[in-house]
Amino acid sequence: MSQTFEFYDARAREAAEEAAAATLDNVRDRNLRAEKTWRALADQARKTVRAREKAEEAKRAQRGQDGARSAASASRC
Repeated sequence: MSQTFEFYDARAREAAEEAAAATLDNVRDRNLRAEKTWRALADQARKTVRAREKAEEAKRAQRGQDGARSAASASRC
């Protein structure tokens, strides 16, 4: 199973709801800690996706520049 932002975000929301509904302090605290952890994982997943997209965009731009150079070199011959 791919762990996506949506997965982690859903778990964080569930933990927050369980914390809000808890009547025992230790259960509420446990769920608040779980929410914090799931939120951190969701944020990291989002950052990873953005970094991957940025790297792919840079590669596409580089390939475009390389292609333009190749075309210019070929036209000079």
